Amino acid sequence: MKPSGGFVHRGVVLLFAVAAGTAVATIYFAQPLLVTMGADLGIATSAVGAIVTLTQLGYGLGLFLLVPLGDLLDRRRLVTGQLILLAIAELVAATAANGVVLFAGMTAIGVLAVVTQLLVAFAASLAEPAERGRVVGLVTTGVVLGILLARTVSGTLADLAGWRAVYVVSAAVTVLIAIVLYRILPATSGGTAMNYGRLLRSTWSLFVEEPVFRTRGTLALLIFAAFGTLWSSVALPLSEDGLSHTAIGAFGLAGAAGALAAAPAGRLADRGRARWTTGLALGLLVLSWIPLGFTRSSLWALVAGAILLDLAVQAVHVTSQTLIYPLRPDAGSRLIGGYMIFYSVGSGLGAIGSTAVYAVAGWTGVCLLGAAFSAAALGVWSVKAAR
Repeated sequence: MKPSGGFVHRGVVLLFAVAAGTAVATIYFAQPLLVTMGADLGIATSAVGAIVTLTQLGYGLGLFLLVPLGDLLDRRRLVTGQLILLAIAELVAATAANGVVLFAGMTAIGVLAVVTQLLVAFAASLAEPAERGRVVGLVTTGVVLGILLARTVSGTLADLAGWRAVYVVSAAVTVLIAIVLYRILPATSGGTAMNYGRLLRSTWSLFVEEPVFRTRGTLALLIFAAFGTLWSSVALPLSEDGLSHTAIGAFGLAGAAGALAAAPAGRLADRGRARWTTGLALGLLVLSWIPLGFTRSSLWALVAGAILLDLAVQAVHVTSQTLIYPLRPDAGSRLIGGYMIFYSVGSGLGAIGSTAVYAVAGWTGVCLLGAAFSAAALGVWSVKAAR
């Protein structure tokens, strides 16, 4: 296994997937717990969405400031160091005595959870070009499962031992994974001679110079705004209907079906079917809001809509990452990190927008907001495809 590229053993890919999924889960643990966390720390219901939004904004900051370092420093040390700091941030959140400390801890979790994208770029750099879509797809499967199962895990743990236990247990697991990664992954040397300032500026230049990067970033913003609209607000009506944390978190299992789209989408991108995959997935994304609109009258409608939405989002997401990495392999971390900034902005926008809309227009308003984001993404793709 060589840092410059080569066949990546399936066991190592699995390790990447587990590590990436565990790290990204930390920014989604709070979603089914918002009501409880707010009540415990005196945060108003209309403001609890800020917990998710600050985490996502922190994630965006980390994508810009930390992920590009993967093109400059030894990725093994960078990844393991970030994981240790992530565990510390989780303990800050777990011991928060008021909303200010919680907000600070959640922001730090967001900044440091970008280790997920370092792992994606690291895995892509170890793969041969012909298998890169497969490898990225498999690692992204781990990311998807981490995002969606985070709700199930946090809901169950919160019912058993309180919401703080979620972050204590996660911190312990994160430290364990950091140790395993340090022992197994290869050391790498920096791929660029740039200093840190030039490295950050080059991320912006990539956006200016690469039209595929711009288009895929715009799609990421819109699809993850739709994603955040659903998953950041669905706990609100379900809590009103008397469901427990465990039951609310269990709906993440339905969305976990989206992980099934990751690997096939990567393989289709390897075969030159990226545009077809993207168009079909965006069509499904728009349609998913029809069953989601009936959530208050049928939980099965929520299940069906969540499966469609997550299948669509992950198919577009994996396809996009597979397309942008080859644009500048020497700038892989910057490309992945820059792309994910759009993801973070979109997720934060969906989180704060959906909770605010819910307070004014209820679940119908939330679904209309999500459908609008989805239709905008389909419109962007249609214009680009027509050209």
